[in-house]
Amino acid sequence: MVPDDCLRPPALRPGDAVMLVSPSGPTRPERVARGIELLTGWGLRPVPAPNAYARRGYLAGDDALRAADLNAAFADPEIRGVICTRGGYGAQRVVDLIDMAAVRRDPKVVAGFSDITALQFALWRGARLAGVHGPGAAWRDERTPLRSAESLHAALTSAEPVTVAAVEAEETYPVRVPGRAEGRLIGGNLCLITASIGTPDMPDLTGAILLVEEVQEPPYKIDRMLTHLRRCGALDGIAGVAVGQFTECADGWDTTVVDVLTDRLGDLGVPLLGGLPIGHGPAQLTVPVNTPAVLDATTGTLTVTSAVR
Repeated sequence: MVPDDCLRPPALRPGDAVMLVSPSGPTRPERVARGIELLTGWGLRPVPAPNAYARRGYLAGDDALRAADLNAAFADPEIRGVICTRGGYGAQRVVDLIDMAAVRRDPKVVAGFSDITALQFALWRGARLAGVHGPGAAWRDERTPLRSAESLHAALTSAEPVTVAAVEAEETYPVRVPGRAEGRLIGGNLCLITASIGTPDMPDLTGAILLVEEVQEPPYKIDRMLTHLRRCGALDGIAGVAVGQFTECADGWDTTVVDVLTDRLGDLGVPLLGGLPIGHGPAQLTVPVNTPAVLDATTGTLTVTSAVR
């Protein structure tokens, strides 16, 4: 039995204010406008953080500004949710500046993916906060259509479990080792998982179901990251692996992403399920993270306990 001991924030309700923050890469108001429209349509009150559109090269402003926005959101009792605008790079530079006491005092649902994996890891380490792995407020209808919006809405507003089924059209669908596993779903972007090794935020994956997804990384780099996870012992004792979308990860070699994932994960002796539409690809779906889950690689489903209450 997986201990259900995570800190769950209240589900969002119509009228709740949510702050839009940019902990990583820069974005623009025109990119976030569609996300604001979507959130408003759900009855929420999206509030761009003071520095949401700041820019300093590949960062959304200085570290101090990005950390200040996060801490302002966590400290403000009027703000009931934190929606990251996008990923990119930079979250690891600010996570040590987060006021974890404020997070624990008034837990709020935090949603984002990609580089935001680093933020979710830090919030798990510092507050045992359950989170939401899903699209950011810089919304793109061509990549995240109605089904994606409905999935995010359900994860933010409902305490019901979330079930995601493997999709045959997904590139990683052939990656599979049958079986059933129970464990806490931990993970997200593979680059950020491996970049967390050796830091205080790297979670103990013993008994966990590891979620991995990636974008624009060739197969040999994916091999290198998975091999690093194996060699450092991070995968010792895991219960299963949930494989999401590996988007635009081809190169000129004959070896494919499916080959690498099967080779590096298929001999771990645990259930392995690919084809999950979670990640950077079309029709991305949302899942809670840091909560108990069931991975059924025989039937092709991942069921995750809600991140909100």
